[in-house]
Amino acid sequence: VQLQASGGGLVQPGGSLRVSCAASGSIFSTDTTTWYRQAPGKQRELVAAITEGGRPSYADSVKGRFTISRDNAQNTVYLQMNSLKPEDTAVYYCNAVGFGTDMRRYDSWGQGTQVTVSS
Repeated sequence: VQLQASGGGLVQPGGSLRVSCAASGSIFSTDTTTWYRQAPGKQRELVAAITEGGRPSYADSVKGRFTISRDNAQNTVYLQMNSLKPEDTAVYYCNAVGFGTDMRRYDSWGQGTQVTVSS
C-alpha cells in the first residue's frame, strides 16, 4: 500500500491550507490514518488521527483549528488547517495501518509535504 501526501505550501499566519493523503494499492481495509509533523530540530509529533469509522482525535495544540476527515470511496484522508500559526510550520507526514487484500497487515508512510506559515 502506498501513500501520497500533497497540498502543502506557503501560507500567511491566520490562513488556511488543506493537505491530502491518498492511499493506493491492494487495500482491503484501513483502520486508522494519522497525520504527524516534524519541525526542524524537533521530534515528530502526532497531529490528528481518524479511524475507519470516522472518529477523529487531535493534539491539544491543533484542537479547534484543524479538522481531519476521510473519503473512504477515494481512500483519501484530508487535514484542513485553519488559523495557521508560524509554529505549525513543519513537514507533514501521513501514516495508515490496515489490511491488504492478501489479509496481511500494512503500516505505510507517505513521503511528507512541507507546510510553511510565514508572513
